[in-house]
Amino acid sequence: MSKDIRIKKGLDIKLVGEAEKTIENAIISNTYTIRPEDFHSIIPKLVAKEGEQVKAGETLFYNKENEAVKFVSPVSGTITEIQRGPKRRIDGIKITADKTQSYVEHGKLDANANAETIKAHLLASGCWAFIKQRPYDVVANVEHTPKAIFISGYASAPLAADLDFTLKGKEAELQAAVTVLSKLTDGGVHVSVGVTANSPLADLNDITTYKVSGPHPSGNVGTLINKVNPVNKGETVWTVNAQDLIIIGELLLTGRFNAERIVALVGSSVKKPRYFKTIIGSEVSTMIYDNGVEQDGNDRIISGNVLSGKELNPDGNLDYYSNIISIIPEGDDYEFFGWNKPIFNKISTSRALTFSWMSPKKKYDLNTNTNGEHRAFVTTGTYEEVFPLDIYPMQILKACMYKDLDEMEALGMYEVAPEDFALTEFVCVSKQPHQKIIREGLDLMLKEIG
Repeated sequence: MSKDIRIKKGLDIKLVGEAEKTIENAIISNTYTIRPEDFHSIIPKLVAKEGEQVKAGETLFYNKENEAVKFVSPVSGTITEIQRGPKRRIDGIKITADKTQSYVEHGKLDANANAETIKAHLLASGCWAFIKQRPYDVVANVEHTPKAIFISGYASAPLAADLDFTLKGKEAELQAAVTVLSKLTDGGVHVSVGVTANSPLADLNDITTYKVSGPHPSGNVGTLINKVNPVNKGETVWTVNAQDLIIIGELLLTGRFNAERIVALVGSSVKKPRYFKTIIGSEVSTMIYDNGVEQDGNDRIISGNVLSGKELNPDGNLDYYSNIISIIPEGDDYEFFGWNKPIFNKISTSRALTFSWMSPKKKYDLNTNTNGEHRAFVTTGTYEEVFPLDIYPMQILKACMYKDLDEMEALGMYEVAPEDFALTEFVCVSKQPHQKIIREGLDLMLKEIG
């Protein structure tokens, strides 16, 4: 039986370019790139070398601080380049894929396996990378036992992929994944779903289901954690993305690491927004340039949603956790007369912009322009209107900026992640980089306390 969570504070940003519910196979990518930066706080230690052959599911590198945490290749092929940055930092591992794919056989896992056997299987196969923890929003610490595990099966972000659609037909894999995850905690697996749609997650066993409603960020896993079982000092919870459950479940049922993913190509710069079946680390050009996106156009390509995603170059690759590619116009032009004219095409949380509040269902064609420059914090009360967590957003941001660990801890820093502050950043009249501030605060706490 499900429980209801109703969110009143927040903001739905309705944008042009929602994906049509059709799935196509993306053009097969020639190369795939795995970037260690996708796994925050991990110090990679290379196992693979240039010129070596690897199979899908074979280890590329492991965490220097814990050799058991491995990160594997999404495809079989030849490692053609180890991309390096300053001080020989590993920026990426580029793999030229084989025409016919071969897999490492990790073996199936019995449903009655104990927690230690399950952990060992997930670690050896590379699937542990899909389990993240709070505090700190990093890959989960193997040595900790979470008080609960949380999964968001409802996406409320602008132009987000419809999880009810992308998870459809994968009930067996989802059930296998949540069954083994439930054995890794005494607090149960908590899953949020939408109130209207028929989610494939809703009828699974071994979970507690919550029907969430209200504006974004009602679909954020951080909102679910805050409303169900907030994280206090000394406690840990784990989170898993809904689509990653399919990869975990397929490993358990077949013994193979299958990095296939359904990605929504969305945004006003896309002529035909729709879903593509591709593989983690694939070249984004295999999806975007066949859809009316101009190769020399002035657009921004984002791996993830427009609020919390990561900017990509046109020759970039899909990152490890994203199931959206958003493409919107680059806002590097200046408006004639700016604020000195009636404004009909921008979103406002107040009635400051002409008629924006009179058409709540209108979809907007927005660009990346922030319409202002970075300036000192101004106390307006706007953050609280879009921030549903039981936390003071202005105070916690300032505590991060002046690095007061005691105050950060007291204000609830253990349960937040950068994405929880994406909306406050969007409405910020001071143009402060909220997500960057929170990420730096979490990194400081991880270094000093964690």
